Amino acid sequence: MKKIMRKLAIVLAILSLGAGFSFAKDQKDKKILYYRNPMNPSITSPTFMKDSMGMDYIPVYEEAEGGSAQAEALVKISQSQQELIGVATEAVISRPLMRMIRTVAKIAYDPELYKAQTEFIQAYKTSEAIKINPNPEIGERLQAMVVASAFKLKLQGLSEGQIEELKTKVNSDRSLLLSDASSSHVWAYLTIYEYDLGSVKAGDHVVITAIAYPGEEFSGKIVAMDPVLDMDTRSVRARVQIDNPQGKLKPNMYADALIHVDLGKNLAVPKEAILDTGLRKIVYLDVGKGQFKAQEVEIGPEAIAITAGQENKFFPLIRGLKENDLVVTTGNFLIDSQSQLTGGMSALWGGSTEIKQE
Repeated sequence: MKKIMRKLAIVLAILSLGAGFSFAKDQKDKKILYYRNPMNPSITSPTFMKDSMGMDYIPVYEEAEGGSAQAEALVKISQSQQELIGVATEAVISRPLMRMIRTVAKIAYDPELYKAQTEFIQAYKTSEAIKINPNPEIGERLQAMVVASAFKLKLQGLSEGQIEELKTKVNSDRSLLLSDASSSHVWAYLTIYEYDLGSVKAGDHVVITAIAYPGEEFSGKIVAMDPVLDMDTRSVRARVQIDNPQGKLKPNMYADALIHVDLGKNLAVPKEAILDTGLRKIVYLDVGKGQFKAQEVEIGPEAIAITAGQENKFFPLIRGLKENDLVVTTGNFLIDSQSQLTGGMSALWGGSTEIKQE
């Protein structure tokens, strides 16, 4: 760590020397608009002065073209300096994104649900069998039993589709009680916490791993979610049908679960491009000719995309950039430091000032 910090200090020192020379040369014949506090860019002075620590205020010059706003927004870095700090950029493009949600799972052992399924199947079959019975009172009672048993299944988390499917069954799902080769699947109950409820839905792909079988993965999908939030854990139980052709997963086993939430195709910003000030998210745009511009962006929750056969982290873009904009992914911290050295607005220092004021 000390070696890394030492190297960083050397690079910054070289940049500051280069910046001081090139900046002074570029601004020699330009008018000074005002002076900026070297430690707090939001503090300015119309005349030269020193701060409380004896450091000189930094002059801000008028640009020959574009005015003072452009002077503040753009950071100029020579090609040799870019090579020194290893500046790399990446285009903002649309990518298929997904979010990974980690949670815990338990292989179902659910006698109550098994019993409720049996009640529904029997009530439905009996109701259908006596439809030709001329006694309407008996028919109404049986129909009420069907409705009541279906409602009980809903409270236990079964979807409308699952309940409809039970109408075609002769027996309840024995995988709720036993796990053997006669059943190709088991049910797993996942814990979905309140803050993830807006992302998770029926149909999402799930992979679980059990401590009993290191290195093995068992796949399935979310079929339904409980309609009621657990007040103690602030979570909802999701029911997942998991492939279990060899009967390895046993009722009451605990497992780790990874939910793959498909976010669709979105404009995506590489995670490395984001400078988080605490109140704002900033990227540096490569606008050409050795110039970089700080740009505030609004982004969604962290996601992943497959690039070059590997999983890489991105943020879905809400606003602030457009397709094919080039954002800095390596060297953006040093570009931000360069902005401060040359009198521009430092995103990170500005962020710390914002937090202090907040």
